Amino acid sequence: MTERRQVEELLRALHGARLEANLERLSSLFSSGARMRIQGTSDGKPIAIEARGADQIRPWLSVLVKTFRLRDYQLLSLTIEGERAAAHWQVNIHSKITGALVATELVDLIEVRDGHIADYVEFFVPR
Repeated sequence: MTERRQVEELLRALHGARLEANLERLSSLFSSGARMRIQGTSDGKPIAIEARGADQIRPWLSVLVKTFRLRDYQLLSLTIEGERAAAHWQVNIHSKITGALVATELVDLIEVRDGHIADYVEFFVPR
């Protein structure tokens, strides 16, 4: 059984690695067989990403790190029940491609197994 503190530390490490744009650290948080889904909207266009396993997840994480810089992070709420957590957060996302800065609200749902993220779902929407 994973302790609450471990789940919280893992989620904070996830957000920290995203803020630092640290691909190695970010990738190391996911189990080798993890599932990752990201869903939201940008400029009124839906975005949906789904990946399974480290071989599919790492390239998507690389795209996130190379394309977006996160600023002004605020964790609004965190709920942990056993090995599952839900984090509601907001950040300003700067596109390194377009130069746009978008205030964004996010919700992360994670499931932890053996000290790593086994299932990750992120929902995002511009504020």
